[in-house]
Amino acid sequence: MTNYPGWASEMAEIFKSGSISQFVLYGNIDDWVTFKSEEKNQLQCLSLKDFLTNIMFAPFEVVITYDRGHGIRATKGGELFFNFLKAFDSFHRTAYSSGVTDAEISMDSGNALPKDPKRALALIDRFIRHGLTRTTRDKDGKPSSNPMRIAVMIEYAQYLLPRAEIAYTSAESVETLIRILDWAGDPNINNAYVSTCLIAENLNDVNRQLVENPRSAKIQIGLPNSEEVLNFVHAITASTTDFSTICDVDRLSLAQKLEGLSCIDVQNLIERAIKNQRRITMEYLREVKKEMIEKSASGRIVFVESTRTLDDVAAHSEAKAWLRQDASLMKRGKLKALPMGYLITGRIGTGKTYLVECFAGEAGVPCVELKNFRDKWVGATEGNLEAIFKILHAMGQVIVFIDEADQVAGKRDGNSGDSGVSGRIYAMLAREMADTRNRGRIFWIFATSRPDLLEVDLKRVGRLDVHIPLFAPQTEGDKQDLFKALAKKNKVQLNDEDLPDFPDAMDFGGNEMEGVLIMASRMYELQDENTENRLPVGHYIREALKSYRPMAHSARLEFMDLAAVIECTDKRFLPEKFAELNIDEVKKRLDELKLEISE
Repeated sequence: MTNYPGWASEMAEIFKSGSISQFVLYGNIDDWVTFKSEEKNQLQCLSLKDFLTNIMFAPFEVVITYDRGHGIRATKGGELFFNFLKAFDSFHRTAYSSGVTDAEISMDSGNALPKDPKRALALIDRFIRHGLTRTTRDKDGKPSSNPMRIAVMIEYAQYLLPRAEIAYTSAESVETLIRILDWAGDPNINNAYVSTCLIAENLNDVNRQLVENPRSAKIQIGLPNSEEVLNFVHAITASTTDFSTICDVDRLSLAQKLEGLSCIDVQNLIERAIKNQRRITMEYLREVKKEMIEKSASGRIVFVESTRTLDDVAAHSEAKAWLRQDASLMKRGKLKALPMGYLITGRIGTGKTYLVECFAGEAGVPCVELKNFRDKWVGATEGNLEAIFKILHAMGQVIVFIDEADQVAGKRDGNSGDSGVSGRIYAMLAREMADTRNRGRIFWIFATSRPDLLEVDLKRVGRLDVHIPLFAPQTEGDKQDLFKALAKKNKVQLNDEDLPDFPDAMDFGGNEMEGVLIMASRMYELQDENTENRLPVGHYIREALKSYRPMAHSARLEFMDLAAVIECTDKRFLPEKFAELNIDEVKKRLDELKLEISE
């Protein structure tokens, strides 16, 4: 009895039911497949191809593999396939069996077998049909039906049947698609001991007709969970009797910290440390895990590393209080009490990104930012997003930050001249964000200064439950607190007497304050260093404040403020002057501002 991985057990159950014989495997296909068998009572690691051939397809007589690079190979039952080729050559006057001297060798690219999909799949199809008609003689010498048990693996299916618009699909691809769909739907094949299996990294890279075909089963191979990682760590460190000599934590803690990596990455991380005589410290784990995850995502996700907490945020007192409570719930594991995500809104320069960074530091949860997952090739963007979701699901608990969300998250109608990519991005994000199984595990944070451009469905309760608006500081105390925080960030030494008095009528955001501070610092540094009567930086701060001119785009900034007011889900987040506004009046003013800014 073999302890199969979850996806393999699902595949076996579906095949045994007799309803479906074609499978599309996708996801973590390049990793080790780990499993335990009662015979050996130890963890075994095989490549996906070897696992399918030797374990899943063990009852089959012949296993045929095909890809465009190597062509047709018989990884099991070579003699039966070779005999078929000889008979086929004799009847059709071909030479497919020429050059093969040992019937048991695998049929590699050195022989005369065709590599092009049209001819190769036609030959495999003939072999399947031939196997279905095989007969043997019983003990009385009478012929009886004995169909051959055949499994066919097609690797790199995304290159054989790539995702493409129907109008741009080649005639050869159409023939290949029809052939494979026929294998899935032919009752003669479904009722026999025949299975076809297509393997691709991302489902979204594969032809849509194949993916949406109800007669084939789509099975995702996920990244290993913490238990599987623990078993793998035990296996590869079995020769280390005292694990504390090479690692700061025990194997269980190490496995929990390595969640989100493939088994191959775990093996590389541990062996890299051991062979270079480097101790596995927390710092080493953090750096190498970050490097491997970012590399596996091809730079499409970037870790947001934060040494700050919400104590480093000036003003925004109600927002900080709420975020601090949710950070506490995360630490205590009260996941059911957490929202699915946040929408953080506000005009430019109000510190949306900085607040997220500080929240991540407060919660002590890994935080990643989605970066540049769009691609110019058809289907590539959706494949990139699918790969990102695969990594996020394996990370255990993670904060996912999307900045400038109105530009990234796509549109429902998809009528943006991008061949529907925007609409598909929207659909994929909406589906993933609404999955309540991810509550507390994948925590979404969208930030935008234009929430009105974000699709309503993405902003609803159950996706982004809490909408937190940020505004420029309203009170003199908040303004001075923010100014001191910015001075500390920019390493400008300030005394209490250096702080200016901010005019009540001046609507000052963080970016404007930082501009004044940098201008004052510049004037201060331009003083002659040999002059004894150097003026303090506070003098130049006041001078810079006097010469400061507000941004020319005041209408746009007002629009951003009022859009944040409209989106707010809790009145406590609003400063007094915004909390007292009538919603109907706000909407009317927004319409006026739209005309003014020509939108």
